[in-house]
Amino acid sequence: MSTLTATDGPKAVPAARRAAPVERRARRRSASLGLLAWVVGIAFCLPAIWMLLTSFHSEPDAATNPPSLTAPLTLDSYRAFFGTGSGASPWPPLINSLTSSVFSTLFVLVLALPAAYALSIKRVEKWTDVMFFFLSTKMLPVVAGLLPVYLFAKNIGMLDNVWLLVILYTSMNLPIAVWMMQSFLADVPVSIIEAAQVDGARLPTVLTRVVAPIAAPGIAATALICFIFSWNELLFARVLTGVTAQTAPVFLTGFVTSQGLFLAQLCAASVVVSLPVLAAGFAAQDKLVQGLSLGAVK
Repeated sequence: MSTLTATDGPKAVPAARRAAPVERRARRRSASLGLLAWVVGIAFCLPAIWMLLTSFHSEPDAATNPPSLTAPLTLDSYRAFFGTGSGASPWPPLINSLTSSVFSTLFVLVLALPAAYALSIKRVEKWTDVMFFFLSTKMLPVVAGLLPVYLFAKNIGMLDNVWLLVILYTSMNLPIAVWMMQSFLADVPVSIIEAAQVDGARLPTVLTRVVAPIAAPGIAATALICFIFSWNELLFARVLTGVTAQTAPVFLTGFVTSQGLFLAQLCAASVVVSLPVLAAGFAAQDKLVQGLSLGAVK
């Protein structure tokens, strides 16, 4: 332990006085950054808040320019969305979106987990070339593959079929899922896998009982992103479906008609269609944060 001497006293006091302004500047800088973060966060949330508020307005009030904040609130847009006025039920499109998103996400996880295992833990030869091939499949513009997919689906009689969307969404999300899970599985300790293999565990057991529990946050983050991508996809669903397999994003386009834009109904429909994604993100938020930050700190 150091002690102050007679010669240290006059120097110690000015040093403390110099440190006080530095601490105050640091606190002010931290407060400024915190305030800026709040402003940016609110700015990002404003469109969603405005959409929610507009959904409770009537069509005349929603179409006013500038928009009115004090307009009376009503549930007419939600009643119209659920078909009480027009008779068009949103439940089939919502069920189709849920079916295609959930099943495609499950198929992606089943296929991506062993692929990521082979590329991260038991690496195959020239695994970097394999990773580049997966990435190169995402470089093709989606519009370029639309016509071949349409002709193929037409020839095999799968137009307006929800299972065609499941196959397409699985193939579209598989490359990004392999890339994400490869980075997550690279942090799994190899010694644990080797210990399980010494105990006689085969590859399916290693994947399901050893690798999957350890990489659960990364798998949850991958699943959520694949689910969001599938739920929001519009182009293929618009072209390849009609009435039977129509999805929720395609159903939303029906609110833009030749009579004009039904803004309040569109906002109400957007709020309802966004709820499953928000619920999935809220339910998996802890796993999502752990998965996205996995491997960030060594």
